[in-house]
Amino acid sequence: MTLSRRTLLAAGAVATVASGVAAARGRTSTTAKFGLKFAPHEGSFASRGGLFEQIAYAADQGFTAWEDNEARARPVAQQEQLARTLTQRGMTMGVFVASMPQWSKSRPILGSTDGAEREAFLADIRGSIEVAKRLGATWMTVVTGFLDPKVPVDIQTARVIDVMRRAGEIVAPHGIAMVMEPLNTRTNHPGVYMQSISQGYAVARGVNSPAVKVLADLYHEQIQSGNLIPTLDTCWDEIGYIQFGDNPGRNEPGTGEINYGPIVRHLKAKRYSGVIGMEHGNATAGRAGEDRLVAAYRMIDAADGTA
Repeated sequence: MTLSRRTLLAAGAVATVASGVAAARGRTSTTAKFGLKFAPHEGSFASRGGLFEQIAYAADQGFTAWEDNEARARPVAQQEQLARTLTQRGMTMGVFVASMPQWSKSRPILGSTDGAEREAFLADIRGSIEVAKRLGATWMTVVTGFLDPKVPVDIQTARVIDVMRRAGEIVAPHGIAMVMEPLNTRTNHPGVYMQSISQGYAVARGVNSPAVKVLADLYHEQIQSGNLIPTLDTCWDEIGYIQFGDNPGRNEPGTGEINYGPIVRHLKAKRYSGVIGMEHGNATAGRAGEDRLVAAYRMIDAADGTA
């Protein structure tokens, strides 16, 4: 099934009219909730105001989850307010980043001979536990660093497994799990260590902990490897969290080459009940783009997978 521009714009227009009528009547929107836990983030509905206005708008559109990669850096009071707001709106907190890489410096290198960066990484994980508790989050994202060109990849893999096992031992008693995110090297992140879901699967198997799983970001996987549905099936036991984004452009479904309708149907067939992060931008700026975003997710949420 493909999403045409005409279909998306029509659906967006309907959503706009419906929300306008609800506002005119002075009551909360009765828009149906999405069947899957799609999670917008700050910026998805930027025209609606700040963080909490955007969460309110997302809830009114039927979204039942929220992501916030930058939540660890927010003031404690704001983290607590975020948790209260999501609870009040019946929304699930998705991932936040537990240990933010230094992208411009291509650090950390968790597989290097020097163990200092592994210890610093573990310190970040310890520091993220209280953040997760304040947010009511049970999943947090980790990036397994960059490659060291001077160390054989197999050695680096062993060291990454070791450090992730130690990290798992830190968070498991708190009911928290980390999801390792494979990233593409062809468009966005040259030099990263973990580059595919299958590589993440191998590391997670090596760690052998319910507290260490894989984040399957289908935008990155499409660029790096493709073969999305078979990859999800093969690696399913180690996948803890999923994110969407179309390619090229990393915008909402229907703006690129990924056929998200059958993927959604497949996830429903597998009884996936976790969060699906909307880890992408809006192809069109402003409220028109926000309406298009909601329409795109309405379309795939209802998809039966037929062409």
